[in-house]
Amino acid sequence: MDIGHSALEQLLLPAECLLCHALLGERDVARIVCGVCRHRWRSVRAPWCARCGQPEPHFGACRLCAGWPVALDWVRSAVWLAAGAQQAVHALKYGGLPRIADDLAATMAPMRPPDDGPSALIPIPLAAKRLRQRGYNQSEQLARSLAREWRMSVLVDVLVRTRETPTQTALTPETRLANVRAAFAAANVQHSMINDHWTLIIVDDVFTTGATLAEAARALEQAGAKRVCGVTFARAAIPDFS
Repeated sequence: MDIGHSALEQLLLPAECLLCHALLGERDVARIVCGVCRHRWRSVRAPWCARCGQPEPHFGACRLCAGWPVALDWVRSAVWLAAGAQQAVHALKYGGLPRIADDLAATMAPMRPPDDGPSALIPIPLAAKRLRQRGYNQSEQLARSLAREWRMSVLVDVLVRTRETPTQTALTPETRLANVRAAFAAANVQHSMINDHWTLIIVDDVFTTGATLAEAARALEQAGAKRVCGVTFARAAIPDFS
């Protein structure tokens, strides 16, 4: 009998919260993180930059998103990358638990961009080597979970990664930009959804400086996209490299 990855995962996992190990109630039996732990994730709240969602007071133009491509006009993150939220991201990326994307997407659901016409979700593509190692793309898992929440299509054939890039974790904001420069390309430029009538929503797990989202949006813009948004589950505090 062929059992899918998610179904097998449910059979093998105990019915307890991944984070606090409390037994999951009947309402949360399909979850990996209990309602109490999800409630403890610290939401990213206004005031923030109207464009990039960085919640800091700004005097004049925001420096974080000043160099973004014109098409990328709206980015938001659901929670801060801290404590339990960081554990959840780690489980999605490195713990072999793609089903936890449903818990993360449920938290992201209220961030749906303004409905100004048809929209589609585009996950940040994973390099082929990492995809083989991980067995799935965590951003695609998030996008598919969000698609069920928002009743949208997921496009996995319009954005590709053109080269392997070192992990961004230990890089400064400046080197992050250089690290992902020209790392993406639009693979299907004739796609009917890449035009000025569609909003393309890029999905990723974590926002730090926005370099990855901006470079992905640049590739879509060059292919003809007029409006690109971005959503992530978590937002990391920008490290102080001074």
